[in-house]
Amino acid sequence: MTSSLTVPPDAEGLAAAAGALRAGRLVVIPTDTVYGVAADPANPEAVGRLFAAKQRPRELAIPVLVGGLEQAELLAADISPAARWLMDAFWPGGLTVVLVTNPDLAWDLGDKPGTIAVRQPDHPAALELFKATGPLAVTSANVSGHLPALTAAAARSQLGDHVAVYVDAGQAPGGTPSTVVDATDPAALPRIVREGAVARRRLEAALRYAAGHPVTQPHLIWQQAAPPASGAQPGDGQGPGA
Repeated sequence: MTSSLTVPPDAEGLAAAAGALRAGRLVVIPTDTVYGVAADPANPEAVGRLFAAKQRPRELAIPVLVGGLEQAELLAADISPAARWLMDAFWPGGLTVVLVTNPDLAWDLGDKPGTIAVRQPDHPAALELFKATGPLAVTSANVSGHLPALTAAAARSQLGDHVAVYVDAGQAPGGTPSTVVDATDPAALPRIVREGAVARRRLEAALRYAAGHPVTQPHLIWQQAAPPASGAQPGDGQGPGA
């Protein structure tokens, strides 16, 4: 196992991270709550390294972080209009959407085939990295059952040289894990399966609005339906589980 490298979130550092990911190595990245450990989801050996480094059971499938809706569309068999509206309203931020996997996508993210959990985090370094790599399999940068890492150094103390590159963007904000909605039935409205960073009342108001109104400007859903909750923080949904 080779020694790991710590880099800043600048162009050179992100290029080093992207190169390591293309080579099948693991990379620790900052997100909008805690640090995450990332792998190329199309590389089964890399995903296997991710499970091993985390000591994570395969029944806890790895979620995927994306740079936006266009990347999410490549991963899903179908995205309903209501799910699209929610993504536009709450991305980037603390909403994870579970979708039916594109049947042409031969990724092994764990023992839950057929569905994929996707989210766009609200962190500039992560979003810039996705431009180079595309979607990444990402979970919290800690050994399963241990506290999530709020710094690159804390991630290194748990994952060590299992990770090739640590992108150090300083202290992570922490916060609440993402709200998770199930949008696997394109004929039905998305269903809340875990409450989190996006308050239930905001999401339910947006869903009611989407059900009753043809929305031509979906990014205005949350403004029209429910104002942001006071003090709410976008979460990253990477902490134990999704």
